[in-house]
Amino acid sequence: MSNYIPTIGIEVHVELKTNTKIFSNSKNGYGMGANTLTNVIDLGYPGTLPTINEAVINKAIKAAKVLNCKIRKTMHFDRKNYFYPDNPKNYQITQFNTPIGYDGYVPIIVDGKEKRIEIEEMHIEEDTCKSMHRGSVTLLDFNRAGVPLIEIVTKPCISSAEEAKLYIEKLRETLLYADISDCKIEEGSMRCDANVSIRKSESDPFGTKAEIKNIGSISNVKLSIEKEIERQEKLYDNGETFLPQTRRFDSKLNDTVLMRVKETGNDYRYFPEPDIPYINLTDEHIDEVVSEIPMMPDERRKIYISRGVSEINTDKMINHREMSDFLNGFIDTDLDFKTAVNLLLGDIASYLNKNNKELKDTKLDEDKFYQLVTKVNNNELTSKNVKDIIDDILDRDISCNEIIKEKGISNITDDSEVLNIINKVISENNDSVEDYKSGHDRAIKFLMGQVMKASQGKVNPGLAMKLLQEELSKLK
Repeated sequence: MSNYIPTIGIEVHVELKTNTKIFSNSKNGYGMGANTLTNVIDLGYPGTLPTINEAVINKAIKAAKVLNCKIRKTMHFDRKNYFYPDNPKNYQITQFNTPIGYDGYVPIIVDGKEKRIEIEEMHIEEDTCKSMHRGSVTLLDFNRAGVPLIEIVTKPCISSAEEAKLYIEKLRETLLYADISDCKIEEGSMRCDANVSIRKSESDPFGTKAEIKNIGSISNVKLSIEKEIERQEKLYDNGETFLPQTRRFDSKLNDTVLMRVKETGNDYRYFPEPDIPYINLTDEHIDEVVSEIPMMPDERRKIYISRGVSEINTDKMINHREMSDFLNGFIDTDLDFKTAVNLLLGDIASYLNKNNKELKDTKLDEDKFYQLVTKVNNNELTSKNVKDIIDDILDRDISCNEIIKEKGISNITDDSEVLNIINKVISENNDSVEDYKSGHDRAIKFLMGQVMKASQGKVNPGLAMKLLQEELSKLK
């Protein structure tokens, strides 16, 4: 148990999913040859002028909305002045005084309770070009220069490494579902910095802050913060102090490593960007943009759970966006969601993985899926039947009824017929029945196997097990 209280704030840069860059018509892409997605604006040629991409503003409005931020209707851009090789203009265009979003929050669940991670602000800015180090030489790739970013800054309200991880996971899920970014941390489209300090008690002033830069994965968010807390605890326990500093997480060393000490504060000499006019957002424009936001994960969770889907399967569905969107087409119907989700996550997912396909690449439409779920619920199809016909359902453009007729599937759906088979099995297997009555639960598996064998697999296993248990209970 630690004797210190951690205080953590997180800054996240997220690249926006737009066709072109923020201030030029260069393509916003990834993985292309170095310096192939550039023009004179991206390269910072003297005399070039930026033109704001409306799609960037609209993505930022959506982000502010889904992050529960207030939206600033009158805003401008600012110049952040600094010299660095990846910044050819010697300034970055950003929002300093008028961030588009502010006073927001992201809800997370910690120990079964909701906690709101408060967002100080969310602003728009341009990305810099990418530096690649080759021995003693540094190369610059300007494909990333001018890619639109939003920076999301929390208040220092995160109390543990676990909360930080939960926040990043929820933030990523939210931005993905709102189609704001692809949030691929491994490709750099989502980059996390964490500010970490510790103190003895809530009444003490905040401790000295260390910033951990460019954390490369969600798991490393938690690990790097834990390691930094441990490092600071050891220093304070030994009576030592340290200067505010920037560190990075080294996954090979499994620890944070010093990059530089912040002996003086940065003076970026912000001033309003003179080449971009003020932007005024109307209520009508904001409403129009917000109306395009799809149903978000938390609302989907409530619906799925209310329709009988387990929490585990609900989370699996949320993690599979295409399947979740497909299922949402049945919200206003009487479809059994529990059975539907079991089919989607089971035999259908197995088919998709085996054939390296997506749901949209199959012949499964809403009518055919509704028929399939209904027939499983009515015991017209057993789990074995589904496995036998799933390829035909997904590969062929014909109905479930036609496939069932073609395969000659004819199941026993009458409870009285199933009971006759069960009673016959019970009467012919006295030893197993006595074993079951003596508390040997394995005996029921043998009896169940005999029921399936006697019915030639034509009864629904779930129904058969239920009726078998009822009949055996009468004998105790």
